Amino acid sequence: MDLAKFKWTRLPAHYEVLDDFVEIQTKPHTDLWQRTYYHFQNDNAPVFQMETDKKFFSFVVKTDFTESHHRFDQCGIVLYLDSENWLKGSIEYENETFQHLGSVVTNQGYSDWATTTIPANVKSMWYRLSRRENDYRIECSTDGCHFQQMRICHMTKATETIRFGIYACSPEESTFKATFTNIDLLECQWHAHDGQTPD
Repeated sequence: MDLAKFKWTRLPAHYEVLDDFVEIQTKPHTDLWQRTYYHFQNDNAPVFQMETDKKFFSFVVKTDFTESHHRFDQCGIVLYLDSENWLKGSIEYENETFQHLGSVVTNQGYSDWATTTIPANVKSMWYRLSRRENDYRIECSTDGCHFQQMRICHMTKATETIRFGIYACSPEESTFKATFTNIDLLECQWHAHDGQTPD
């Protein structure tokens, strides 16, 4: 995949971009979240994205976050349009026992967070973001072959040209190095629904 097509929205503390490798060193107190429950607005995480108007595609990346060590340290995939319209999928470190595998969808300035608990010794995860017109699916995989669905969602503003890619951040007093490899753009791996006829 041609990473020359990717552009930064906010720079991390340090980064390196090679042919099929991106390294991000996070800054403390960086995050993406809007309003819901916590009532704060955080919009300063670095994101590295490309732009497309393709209505059907799948984006795949492998993340390694061996160095994550502090509550909420995270890295993963992102579709970031602006501060009030975006989605992300990642693992958020919690403590030495467990962490949260989850996704956040933010439409028109309000975030939600769907999670499941996984062991803290998981330090690598694949993600696949698929688009079917204005609907999106986030999946995860431990081996890059067998993906499990995390979420299906609709993005109110992501209807024409969009931007998508990767991000990493440390919401509290922390910094860590995240690496991204096996970055690829594929034909849409999310097949049309086989069942009830659309309305």
